[in-house]
Amino acid sequence: MKNNVMISLTSIQIQDNDKNETELLTKAIVSKSGGCDVISYEDTQATGFEGSVTTITVKGNESASIIRKGTANSVLSLETGRKHYCQYGTPYGNIQIGVYTHSINNTISENGRLYLKYTLDMNSSLLSDNEIIMKIN
Repeated sequence: MKNNVMISLTSIQIQDNDKNETELLTKAIVSKSGGCDVISYEDTQATGFEGSVTTITVKGNESASIIRKGTANSVLSLETGRKHYCQYGTPYGNIQIGVYTHSINNTISENGRLYLKYTLDMNSSLLSDNEIIMKIN
C-alpha cells in the first residue's frame, strides 16, 4: 500500500556551535515494505540537493537508512547506539563518513512522526550533530 502525502521535514545541523535549520514541506510517498516504513520524496533547492530523490527506510526504533539518488548520491546507515561508515556525495566528490546514531523514534504508524538524531565524523573528527524531524500530514 502506497499513500501520497505531504510531509514537513525539519533538518537541524550543528557544526562548530553554528546551528543551521532547514524546513521543507513537500509531497512524498509513504509505504510499508518488509516490516519497514518507507518515505520517498524529491529534494528541492531548499535542501541543497535539487534533482535528487531521498528515500528513508525505517525499521522500528532500531535502524534506518537514508538513500539519496540523482544529482547527489549518498547512503547513510543508522542503527541506534552503533557507528557505521557510509558514502556521502558532495558537490566536490564522494567522501566516507562515520555515522553514529543516538536516537531513532519511529511513530509513523501511530501518529505520522519520525525523529532521527545522529553525529557525522570524518577521520574521527566531528563534522556535525544532526537531527531530522518529520511529520506526515
